[in-house]
Amino acid sequence: MGAIDSEVWFALTYGGFLLIVAHILDLLARRTATKTTAARSGGFTYHEDHDAWKCSEDQWLWPISFDPDNRVTRYQASATVCNPCPLKDTCTTSDTGRQVARNIDPWPSSEAERFHRGIACVVVVLGLVWPLATMLQQRTGVELVILGAAAVITAVCSWPLWSHLRRSPAGFPAHLRHEGLDESVATREAGRLREVARGYGNIRKTGPRQVPGPAKTTGDTVRSPYSARWTEREAESDPGLPGAATAWTRGENR
Repeated sequence: MGAIDSEVWFALTYGGFLLIVAHILDLLARRTATKTTAARSGGFTYHEDHDAWKCSEDQWLWPISFDPDNRVTRYQASATVCNPCPLKDTCTTSDTGRQVARNIDPWPSSEAERFHRGIACVVVVLGLVWPLATMLQQRTGVELVILGAAAVITAVCSWPLWSHLRRSPAGFPAHLRHEGLDESVATREAGRLREVARGYGNIRKTGPRQVPGPAKTTGDTVRSPYSARWTEREAESDPGLPGAATAWTRGENR
């Protein structure tokens, strides 16, 4: 058995390096998507046994619809619970209750996630093509076996990255109505108008109601009894004033 050419070892090393890079890219993209999903959910906790979300105030968000285009299930809290909540200003601006969307497919479930997965797959293809291209040159039998085994190992190890191609469009929740994004926006707007008409739209937070106190005076304004007394004083001190003849008298003020 002759010595193995250095190009063979380089092809093996380069293919394995690209395979590792592809998995690292996919891992970073998945971690970023997980953080983004957690930020969108506002720190709510999903309970799979109830198929519902629970907010920080121990209130439930129940499934209301399923979007077949984006393949997400939408959950919503009751407006009568969200609107008086003291944390509403930091949670949602909607008057119909907070909504949360959940992808029903595993990673990658959205177009952006599949785009990042596609980048990882392209890197794997480059790592797979290099050993195969090296096999097309004049190689010994041992070198062909080594290169072929390396290509098979690379393909097997990269198979999890191709899982999004096997995603089936089945699994639509039958107990939920199918509602696209435009229909969902129209439904929320109609619900907001209903809540405003019922008086819930302007409720922002709970707390003791402010009891209106006595009206404050501005400038030189004084109350009527004191105003009458003041006019009387002016008339007594200077009878020649223009309003002295019609001013209040001491007798009228008694």
